[in-house]
Amino acid sequence: MKAGFREWVRGCRDGIPIALGYLAVSFSFGILALRAGLTVGQAAMISLFNVTSAGQFAALSIISSGGSYVELALSQLVINLRYCLMSASLSQKVDRKAPFFHRFFMAYGVTDEIFALSASTEGPLSPFYTYGQMSVAIPGWTLGTVLGAVAGNLLPERVLSALGVALYAMFCAIIIPPAKKSRVLLIVILCAMGASVLFAVLPLLKDISSGTRVIILTVAIAAVAARLKPVEEDAQ
Repeated sequence: MKAGFREWVRGCRDGIPIALGYLAVSFSFGILALRAGLTVGQAAMISLFNVTSAGQFAALSIISSGGSYVELALSQLVINLRYCLMSASLSQKVDRKAPFFHRFFMAYGVTDEIFALSASTEGPLSPFYTYGQMSVAIPGWTLGTVLGAVAGNLLPERVLSALGVALYAMFCAIIIPPAKKSRVLLIVILCAMGASVLFAVLPLLKDISSGTRVIILTVAIAAVAARLKPVEEDAQ
């Protein structure tokens, strides 16, 4: 129990930068949610139960245009399907003796940033470490949404544009340090960036939705990397 508490505290500490980044980025979501006709409470509930920036922003556009529930559900399925892959990857790092319910609750808080931080930890992943990240990151995302919905209309447009890129800057800050230590990881990141550019400019590939694009690139690049440079069991 003491070990679990220590891991939880470590997760809270490491999750503070994620929470601060989420607080800034979700500010813009709160503003857009209010403009889409949602109440402050509705916007907060969306952020609390979804915890997905791309999915939530896409949902707002569908809600604003009067889209159907089917369109909303399908868009969320496609955009957020990558989290299934991330959860499957993290499950390989969790101690095999850990009860199933830990994997169940950890899956709720899997985001790009929490996944990157959890996956970069050395040795087996403690569920309590992920819980610690979730304990600060999810309230940060929800609180930012509330603040944006309440006071966001007072901010100038250029400030809102700056907040829109904060999430990507935070993600770069998470993946760059591990990439400096691992040449294989650096190559994988560069390949992913190059492939993303090709998907964005080539005639047929650029028509693929962003969520599907992420899934294709994740599966393809991860499969090639796993085939060429598999991670030994002892190294996890």
